[in-house]
Amino acid sequence: MKNKYTLIQRLLAWSVHVLTASGLLAGFMAILAIQVHDWQEAMFWLIVALIVDGIDGTFARLFRTKEILPFMDGKTMDYVIDFATYAIIPAYMFYEAALVPESWNLPLTFLILLVSVLYYGKEGMVSEDNYFIGFPVMWNMVMYYYLFVTEYEPMTYVVLTIIFAILHFVPVKFVYPSQNHYFRIPTIINTVIFILSLSLLVFYYPEKPLWLVISAYATAGYYAIMGIYDTWLRGSG
Repeated sequence: MKNKYTLIQRLLAWSVHVLTASGLLAGFMAILAIQVHDWQEAMFWLIVALIVDGIDGTFARLFRTKEILPFMDGKTMDYVIDFATYAIIPAYMFYEAALVPESWNLPLTFLILLVSVLYYGKEGMVSEDNYFIGFPVMWNMVMYYYLFVTEYEPMTYVVLTIIFAILHFVPVKFVYPSQNHYFRIPTIINTVIFILSLSLLVFYYPEKPLWLVISAYATAGYYAIMGIYDTWLRGSG
């Protein structure tokens, strides 16, 4: 039976899977940078992986990868790469950065890894209306704030890490930016500002320009407020 899709269509579909897979290459480059404690380069590669993860789904729908390549499961690839770049590699960065007292360093690294696995294993990680239920596995962004935005005492990082770990299992709706249906335009604008702030803070590192720090806190605050609104306020009246 003749293939009903053209060579160009099949190549475009394959290119999306290659784009998805490239996120793991960016993650590996981050590992190499973490080994030498080059936090700036490590976070740059994690940002690349984050951007790839944010755009590959759009291209997958545009080029109909599921229809043209039904024997390839892009979602499974995505989960594998996301777990590496959002959990394993940031956990390694946390350990190497030694932001907490030595006696806490390895236990908290183990905690990050364990709660991340458990979060991925629970049913309903993403709700039917496309929200993350519980704080999503985004330890890459936690490490971004730890290294590039905040300047806290070591025990503060201990407390914050434990809080984020617990939040994985608190039934709060967290916005899934690329899938958000409510306040879609403000969320997209906030996400763009967030990524720009993130990128510029990494670029200026070790300096922390105040206006970028304010922007980083403000954009994170938007997601927190939306989480509260979507969980307890929207539709409650």
